Formats: sequence, C-alpha cells, structure tokens
Amino acid sequence: MPMIDVYATAGTFADKHQLAVDLATAVMVVEGVPDIPMFRQNTAAFVHELAADSLSNVDSDNTYVRVQVLTNTGALDRDKQLAVVERLTLIVAAAAGDPTLAERTWVLLTEAIPGGWGLKGHAHTNDELVNAARAQIAELHARS
Repeated sequence: MPMIDVYATAGTFADKHQLAVDLATAVMVVEGVPDIPMFRQNTAAFVHELAADSLSNVDSDNTYVRVQVLTNTGALDRDKQLAVVERLTLIVAAAAGDPTLAERTWVLLTEAIPGGWGLKGHAHTNDELVNAARAQIAELHARS
C-alpha cells in the first residue's frame, strides 16, 4: 500500500491524474500484492507542482523530478527496488514527454517503521496489515 509523492516544477506533466494512476499501478504490480480493494484503495500517488524558483541543483537547473515511495517495512526486496526505480523513472519521463528526464529523475525508497503506517485511524504494524489483507481475501473468496 505504498504512498508515492512526485515533486516537479509546474507544467512538467500535462496529465497529472494519469501520472498518479500509472505510478500507483506500477508500484502495486511490482510489489506483487493481491489485487484486492484494500491495496487498490490505499496505494496512491500525489503529484506536487512547485514554482520554478522552488527547485534547483547547484548549477541552477530546475528540470529535475523527485519521486518518493513510502512502503511498509520489507515490502520491496532488492529486485523489487530495482524494478520500482526503473519503472517509475520511465513513467515520469514518458508523462513529461521528455525521454531525457529519466537522467534527472530521483527516486527515493523509504520504509515506514513498524506501527508507522496509519490507516483508518490506526497505526498498523506490518503483521496487522498482512492479517487485514488475508481477512479481505478470505471474505472475497467466501462471496464468490
């Protein structure tokens, strides 16, 4: 149930909503979680537009994108880390219509501490999230 934040100068992306959908979908697929409402409704991306003067590297270039992905602890093993970074970088560059943006996209992977994933007013541990997912899967199977 990752949360994804994208920061870029205003106007970088023509369709911010589709970018958010594409990023959330990609992370959910790479993470390999079941396609259940719990994960579909709680994997989201937020696109933050910054004024052009709000971003710069040392050389005064502001044509960078920062993507931060927050997951629960242990959600991404090394292969999944590599896949998420590659896919999100390519999605960002495509959404901007600028293949060279892949060279200027930073992807930061962060894990929430145990108990640091708040959902429905409760600070969940990883075990609680796993148990909630299993309960939802069992409920969906019982209905079908």
